[in-house]
Amino acid sequence: MAGKLNFVGNCRTTAMGIMPHTDIRRALELSLGLDIPFWPQLPHVSYYEDMYVQASEHFPGISVDLENQRISFDTARFNDELDAYWQKLVDTATYTLTEKYAAVYQRFLAEDLTGYAAIRGQLIGPVSFGFKVLDENNVPIIYNEAVRTLLFDFLSRKINVQYAELQKKNKNAFVWLDEPGLGWVFSGLSGYDDILAKREYGEFLESLSGPGALHLCANVNLPYLLNMGTVILSFDAYQMEILPKGYTESISNFLKSRGIISWGIVPTDSTLSTPAEN
Repeated sequence: MAGKLNFVGNCRTTAMGIMPHTDIRRALELSLGLDIPFWPQLPHVSYYEDMYVQASEHFPGISVDLENQRISFDTARFNDELDAYWQKLVDTATYTLTEKYAAVYQRFLAEDLTGYAAIRGQLIGPVSFGFKVLDENNVPIIYNEAVRTLLFDFLSRKINVQYAELQKKNKNAFVWLDEPGLGWVFSGLSGYDDILAKREYGEFLESLSGPGALHLCANVNLPYLLNMGTVILSFDAYQMEILPKGYTESISNFLKSRGIISWGIVPTDSTLSTPAEN
């Protein structure tokens, strides 16, 4: 991984990328008021702001049903669109977040972001995307090896383009990956296990030009994640509740290597908290 951290955490604040706001200005003001601001994702403004839809722009075989708020994948269409995709493989426009899919992003980039210790972007990760998006037979696309291979490469390029754009605004930019799917690979029913996921994710993180950063809102196996090659790990401490004693050595080694751990203390599960208001 080429990207290294040039700042320390020092309990600086940031927040989840997804926000409940319908007012773009207010969402941006809140973000810019934090120590490490980010561009908000606002699914109540448009379904295109859904984190899965947002990442899907220009991926072969994908269709977005706005009326029914559904994203789907068709294998035949994927094969038909591959030639056109290969022709624009090195075109950064293929991977840039457009205003249609990310209403706040360009407005965030227009701000003066030089005075912050760091700034942050985000994108859904390939494992979560692969589990969530289903093909014409209602099978998660992560089980299709050809599709999965392209997906990892596609999202790596998308993250690298976003990182390059953010770094022009602040040298300490990073992009974290929302990856609830990494909490599913330990299930005996997943069909995509933790061993394969760790190998492929390690290679994926190595392909990133910026610091590898993961975020999970789930009760996670921290040693597993800390040993993947990430340099920033964010997790929902409220849902985890208690860290097992066995995690101590992995956490200690990670921090000694100048990694950063970010923990969320505000519940994100609607059954645990009252809905946030904008």
